[in-house]
Amino acid sequence: MIIRKAVINDVPHIHRLLQEYGRKGELLSRPLSQLYDHLRDFWVCQADAGDAGIVGCCALQFCWEDLAEIRSLAVRPDVTGRNIGTRLAETALAEAREYRIQKVFTLTYRPGFFKRLGFVSIDRSELPLKIWSDCITCVQFPNCNENAMILDLAAE
Repeated sequence: MIIRKAVINDVPHIHRLLQEYGRKGELLSRPLSQLYDHLRDFWVCQADAGDAGIVGCCALQFCWEDLAEIRSLAVRPDVTGRNIGTRLAETALAEAREYRIQKVFTLTYRPGFFKRLGFVSIDRSELPLKIWSDCITCVQFPNCNENAMILDLAAE
């Protein structure tokens, strides 16, 4: 399995993966148009050369000069437990370091996963208002119970 930057042909596969978890209420699914708009944010894990080869995805979205978000981290259910999610998240964090981002946050229903990567829980009110634009369109809004977490890369 290889981790690589997403390409245009990956968008339908990313969309399908995010829709699957979106239906379960485990992450915010994204419309196709938004995935095309933010394609350069995405990393994918590819298992083979076939259409079913995309087994995971993760995006790093820049929010400010020193702040980014890990979002849309999903792994196909039939391949969970193989560290694909960890590898995708670590790749996104490495990219954040390359850009000298100081803090990376996430909103997640799986805080234990991100805690193992060094993230700590914070109150959502500590995040800038700018990040809430996606929340307003979410079906869970305003009754969201996602956990806000942050990783201070500057402290490393």
